[in-house]
Amino acid sequence: MAAYFDDLETRSADRRAADLARDLPLRIAAAKAGARALAASLAEIDPATVTDRAALAGLPVIRKSDLIEAQTARPPFGGFTTRGPDGFDHLFQSPGPIYEPGRIEADWFRMGRFLAAAGVGKGDIIQNCFSYHMTPAGMMLESGARSVGASVFPAGTGQTELQVQAAAALGVTTYAGTPDYLKTILDRARELGVELRIAKAVVGGGALFPQLRQEYAHRGISCLQCYGTADLGNVAYESPAMEGFIVDEGVIVEIVTPGTGDPVPDGQVGEIVVTTLNRDYPLIRFATGDLSAVLGGISPCGRTNMRIRGWLGRADQTTKIKGMFVRPEQVAKFVARHEGIARARVIVSRERDRDVMVVQVESDARDVVPYENSVTEILKLSGRVKIVPKGSLPNDGKVIDDQRDYG
Repeated sequence: MAAYFDDLETRSADRRAADLARDLPLRIAAAKAGARALAASLAEIDPATVTDRAALAGLPVIRKSDLIEAQTARPPFGGFTTRGPDGFDHLFQSPGPIYEPGRIEADWFRMGRFLAAAGVGKGDIIQNCFSYHMTPAGMMLESGARSVGASVFPAGTGQTELQVQAAAALGVTTYAGTPDYLKTILDRARELGVELRIAKAVVGGGALFPQLRQEYAHRGISCLQCYGTADLGNVAYESPAMEGFIVDEGVIVEIVTPGTGDPVPDGQVGEIVVTTLNRDYPLIRFATGDLSAVLGGISPCGRTNMRIRGWLGRADQTTKIKGMFVRPEQVAKFVARHEGIARARVIVSRERDRDVMVVQVESDARDVVPYENSVTEILKLSGRVKIVPKGSLPNDGKVIDDQRDYG
């Protein structure tokens, strides 16, 4: 098994509980004192009483919509940070739009633990194909690479032939990016007759389908995935044991009944709610909208923290397509843009190991080009538009239909 990042990963249950009882009240007190929005929502809470998960479960849940509303009223961060925007090294914008801060110091996004578990470290050269454009994904991976001593080629996305040439010339050993894009690079390298040295892949931002991981294994590439968000950083990650996702030591994860803050019994599927211990951007009980379940026991790799089963779908209709979230409110904005549209539905499927998006539109129009342009602008992704007769879409309230098989 790969080396541990630090000894926090192998703490006993008693030590972890004692550390939580010490740290959690301090972090909540600091958040109340330094973050205006949290001072309001936690006004009636005595931080000294919040020493374990049971007490934490009594605090209010924060949702993405709360962040967007607060940021609209008090840009850019809505009072959820303990620093002003000039106190951060990076400022990001994700679809929504929603703004996130970032810092360079001390593996701020906590990606190093995932890279260490994947066996990435000094001597490795990472081709970082996460986006560096507006969103934080590229810098999140850089943060982790710096903490484990790996070198980074900041490749971003696109220009596949140049990616192949760079991977060969630089001696890249590790791919980082969405699960699908590595296959695109490997296939192009094969077409060009170029030999690559990639032996490890660290992926996120989309589902890693079993058949795709198996294909990478056949090519001699060990592929592990993490689960994180732009707001929270890394939340959980796979180790070589590949038995669920191990929760990162810098967060507290709860699984709750969707739409509530009520924890469900271990093993039951519910919504992932995360509390970060980040001093600069403390999010207390942030509901991700993603579904998972607690996986009992301890990982065979020796890491002792709580495990979750991984991503099991969305608690709402928000769906990640090609590494980007598409939200119901974006579909509504698309419909409102064109007077002739009665209803629309985004359908997501898989073809040749890639996400495919089709937008069905109830309309009398014949020309799809204006609709396709709006889809690209509003949903931030390209997709095929199919015009269907008015009244033909199911009357079930669904605007995003994810038809991918997650095995």
